[in-house]
Amino acid sequence: MLHITNGDVAADRLREAGVEEPILPWRDVLHDGPVPAGLSDTELAQVRAAFLARQGSVDDEQAILRDLQVRDDTLRRLAGEPILLWFEADLYDQLQILQVLDRLRRLDVDPSTVTLVCVGEHPGLTRFLGLGQLEPRALLSLRERARSLTPEAFDAAEAGWAAFTAPEPRDLAAMARGTSASLPYLGEAFGRLMREYPGVSDGLSLTQRRILAAVEAGAGTMGEVFRWVGEQERRPYLGDRSCFAVMTELATCPEPLLTLGDDDTEEARAVQLTPAGRDVLDGRRDHLALNGVNRWIGGVHLTDPETAWRYDERRETLTPPR
Repeated sequence: MLHITNGDVAADRLREAGVEEPILPWRDVLHDGPVPAGLSDTELAQVRAAFLARQGSVDDEQAILRDLQVRDDTLRRLAGEPILLWFEADLYDQLQILQVLDRLRRLDVDPSTVTLVCVGEHPGLTRFLGLGQLEPRALLSLRERARSLTPEAFDAAEAGWAAFTAPEPRDLAAMARGTSASLPYLGEAFGRLMREYPGVSDGLSLTQRRILAAVEAGAGTMGEVFRWVGEQERRPYLGDRSCFAVMTELATCPEPLLTLGDDDTEEARAVQLTPAGRDVLDGRRDHLALNGVNRWIGGVHLTDPETAWRYDERRETLTPPR
């Protein structure tokens, strides 16, 4: 059996629990950066490696590319074996599930050979943050709750991956409203994804707005802001590197909304609101009008404030360019 996990922590826990079968961590922050449709697996790996290297999580683009290629090759090589997926309910994991299942469909894998463990809560934990919280035995016991997938799950994954990677986000709202018996957290995840589009009232994504609100509430360092933002999420999904990158963007845009200190470590770097940041947070000015936009969300590249899709907080949906 091939075990596919949402990252190295869960993989390590499974090994600690005595799993000796192959374990494949699915390493990629798909909600961050370009994931355009129409590319081969090799071409997409190149796009993702270039983006992840620019983000600074690992500086060596070629090392990232090799890691992604080994991951993809391993999936192709072992796709004929029974597969057990270990994932969570949050946006980060749900997008990974879509990518894995979409690829398994293209590899003509029988859905009944794929089993899914996907949890959003766990007994004894008032706030479930991830599989890495669980002791190895508790993690392994989740196999009792695993469900074999059906063609419906592969259909939902194919539709979800197509909606996520499309050059326009026209199908995201339908995905957020939809239900899937096999992938019960998918609609919720797409609802959260839509909130990363610029808001109609201020031009801020929900993450950007929460970062500014955290600073206003008294978070004084980048590390404190990251923890405050995570506490606001029903299902935390944002890693510290991604959150720090958003803060850096807000501090280096033409009309900065934040100022950052010069401490050697990002975790300890001081952070403050600028007057422009306070105006945007209060809804008096628009972030896109001040600073423009150059951001990828899946397959959508937002480049023009006048033609950017935005999220309508009142209607809880995306609005097309006027």
